[in-house]
Order: sequence, then C-alpha cells, then structure tokens
Amino acid sequence: MSNLQIGLAVAGGLVLAAVVAHGAWTSRKMAPRQATPQDSADTPGGPLEPHLEAGAFGSDNFPLPPPEKKPGLDSLIDVIAPIGLEVEVSGDAALAAMPVTRRAGSKPFAVEGLNSVTRQWEPPLAGCRYDAFQAGVQLANRLGALNEIEYSEFVVKAQDFCDAVNGTPDFPDMLEEVARARELDQFASANDAQLEFTLRARSAAWSPGYVQQHAARLGFVAGSMPGRMVLPASVAGLPPVLGLSFDSQAALAEDPALAAIREVSLSLDVAQVDRAERPFVRMREAAKALSAAMDGEVTDDNGRALLPDAMDVIGSELEKLYDALEQRDLAVGSVLARRLFS
Repeated sequence: MSNLQIGLAVAGGLVLAAVVAHGAWTSRKMAPRQATPQDSADTPGGPLEPHLEAGAFGSDNFPLPPPEKKPGLDSLIDVIAPIGLEVEVSGDAALAAMPVTRRAGSKPFAVEGLNSVTRQWEPPLAGCRYDAFQAGVQLANRLGALNEIEYSEFVVKAQDFCDAVNGTPDFPDMLEEVARARELDQFASANDAQLEFTLRARSAAWSPGYVQQHAARLGFVAGSMPGRMVLPASVAGLPPVLGLSFDSQAALAEDPALAAIREVSLSLDVAQVDRAERPFVRMREAAKALSAAMDGEVTDDNGRALLPDAMDVIGSELEKLYDALEQRDLAVGSVLARRLFS
C-alpha cells in the first residue's frame, strides 16, 4: 500500500470518527434534560424546598385569607324560594325528600333548612330538626345565565321537595329572576379572567422529571391528573394559586426519561384565588424562575415573547378587575366569586 493510500485511509478513519463523535454529541445535546440527583437537603421522598429568595413564594409578607364558612344560598347570585312549614321537619325526612340530582339544567340547585336549635341556615342534616326551608338555584355561572327552562326545572324540583315535607313554597317571578340572571351574567363575562403563560424550551427539550424537579423547588406539588402540578393556597382546602401543566402523554410514557417536553403552561384562574395571595405576582416570579433555571422563554399562547412591560399592563388591568368585583361584593377568592365563576 502506498503512502498516499495509507494517508487517505487514516484521513478517512479520522473523518468517520469525527462524524460518529459529532453524532453522539448531538444526540446527547438534543436528548431531553433529566432531573439531577438531590443533595442532602433534598433527600429522596422528602420535600423539595423553594430556591427563590425568602418570602418570594411564602406567605410571610401578606395576610392570609381567613378560613371560610360553608357556602350557603345568597340572594346576590341565587334565586331563593322560601318554604313555609306547619310543623317541624326532621333532617332525615328532608334528606329523603331531596332530588337525586342537585342541578336545574346547568345551574346548581340547593335546599337549606333553618335549624330549630342554632337558628342557622344549613343543608339538612340527619338528627336535626327544621322549622323552615328555602330552595335556591344559581343565577349564572360560566355556562351562562339561568334561562326560563332551567327556572321551570327549579320550580319542579322545589315543588316535589315541598310536597314531600308538606311545605308551601313562595317562588319569585320568573321573568324578573331571568332578567336578573342575564344582567349578572353580563357583568361576570366582562370581569372574568383566566391567564396562561407558556414556557418554551430554547434548545434541548425537557423530560417530565426535569420539569417536576424545577417546579417542586418553587413549591408546586403533584396535581390530580398526569402532567399537572399546582401551587397550593395558603389555607388548606382552597383552590390552588397557580397551575402548571405539560403533555399528559409524556407523563404517562413507558419511559418518562425519554419523553420530550418542549413547552409548559402556567395558569391562573383569577376569580378563584384570593387577592391577598398575590397570584399574578407569584405567577410572574414562577415564570421568571423556571425560564432561568430551565433555559426557556416565556410567551403568550401565540408564541409571542412576554416582556416585563406587557406583564405590567396585565397586572394593572387585573387590579381594576379586582376593584370592580369587590364593589359588587364578589371579591376574587370569595365563596360567591368561586361559585359564580365556575
């Protein structure tokens, strides 16, 4: 073999090695980023602590919303029909008389009794006695305003209950209540807000574990569905402050480490979260922290980058919305607001 042939063979071998090496490097570079082993502070099975500055996601810097009372019928968002009784009725009898379904069309239906001992309105309870009842149906929700057909269904359900407990109902005028429902629905539609930021990967995709690890460091916990996490409210039992979601198929993949996620959504259902939780501020902080840690870009649902000035405008508009709802006695995060915007 001549020197030329040997030289060409060596050169060819080097080129082949370079191609193989470049392919391996490219494969590693483009593979979904993986969660890293936790240090001693984040032991397996233990909680992952937020890594932002103190107070950024905690509740030390703002008052917590107080524990709420069980929601009840309210004339602000409900049609209420008083039900008179000649004699007291037991809670057991009232429960037996309740309709199978607690909706009139798409609107929640409820019956409350006036407890003979506590003098408080409450859903009927076994072992208690009641000397009056009231039936109600919600005027509006995110499915629209109460209409004539739904009102008629409400009347039928309430009348059946009255017949079973020997009560006498006093139904409000249907046309007046339907008109009130439409006005409330118009107000609610004009003051409803559900925000969503999209966090997109700039280069390499993310594995589900990688996303979950970084979100957990900000206080997010697993949600009720695959591919969903939530930032819990300061008071147990209240709706989460924020939601975080990604492709559920990636979360359910046979080998999640190989599943590639290129975008994650951060969401805020404005009416469901108390203003004192500072939900939009925390949404911005979460988006900024995740984008920095995961090499991502924060965009709207059309792929446009969300710059600080744009977020400032959104925050300013939200403050106006908060004020408008409070003036209507429907403060965000309240029982009534959560019922209306559901």
